[in-house]
Amino acid sequence: MGAEFVQLSLTPMVIGTLAAIACALPGNFLMLRRQALIGDAISHVVLPGIVVAFLVARSVSTWPMMIGAGGAAVVAVILIEAIKRLGRIEPGAAMGVVFTSMFAAGVLLLEQTDTSTVHLDVEHALHGNLESLIWLSAEGWHSLLDRQALAELPPELWRLAAATTLIVLLTLLFWRPLKISTFDDGYADAIGIPTALLGFGLVVTAAVAAVAAFDAVGSIIVIAMFICPPAAARLMTNRLEAQVLWSVAFAVLSAIVGYTLAGYGPLWLGGQYAVSAAGMIATVSGVILGLACLFAPHRARVGMGRETAG
Repeated sequence: MGAEFVQLSLTPMVIGTLAAIACALPGNFLMLRRQALIGDAISHVVLPGIVVAFLVARSVSTWPMMIGAGGAAVVAVILIEAIKRLGRIEPGAAMGVVFTSMFAAGVLLLEQTDTSTVHLDVEHALHGNLESLIWLSAEGWHSLLDRQALAELPPELWRLAAATTLIVLLTLLFWRPLKISTFDDGYADAIGIPTALLGFGLVVTAAVAAVAAFDAVGSIIVIAMFICPPAAARLMTNRLEAQVLWSVAFAVLSAIVGYTLAGYGPLWLGGQYAVSAAGMIATVSGVILGLACLFAPHRARVGMGRETAG
């Protein structure tokens, strides 16, 4: 039983957990800045980047796709900031314009070129391939100490581990200026914190998380993890430090419980087939948010923005 778990469930569960943490950390600050939907936009605008990467590389291998997705995400971030500042419109409208335009451009590229005959798999982009990221060379828990077996771990694990580590380090390094500029950008400007640059860096960090998670877990989990764990954590406490810890805990819980229920829940209920791991993880995160709305100690607080947390 232990060997089967390590082979079939351990790596998908770890990958899902890393993706959840990577998205939840910047999601806290995006939510408090009223930019939570930036994760939604970024997770979808990567489609034209993927198509362009295929047209250039003529390959559906991982790295060209990831580079294309990352390039599209950066372009989206720049366009959103440019439209927001030059057009002086609110962030939600800027995100909506860029989101729909770039997604439509990706669909047009798929139709006008012959890439639709290749397995670019838009469905895969939505649901990910978490269930397939298994570790068949593992023979049990002792394989975690076997260099040869570790070399055959899914590459998505290492990529997400690196992205998550980078996001954790950036969060710790810029914690004070992030906290000050999130709650009082006027004061932050007065003491010399480059708020515009910091805000841009935060959105780029969110883009890094979304792109790193995109190939493995798809956009459904990315969207859910940017919003649900931070929102649930916001109802648990009125301190930012505790909120971030709560959000990480909720993200980890969603990934582990969601993956377990996706694989075994239908069998426990008499079904024959597992359900989408990405969909179940997102569902569990939504259930956690719903429970927080009902029972969390700060559920009655009116605002969830800058003015009500510190």
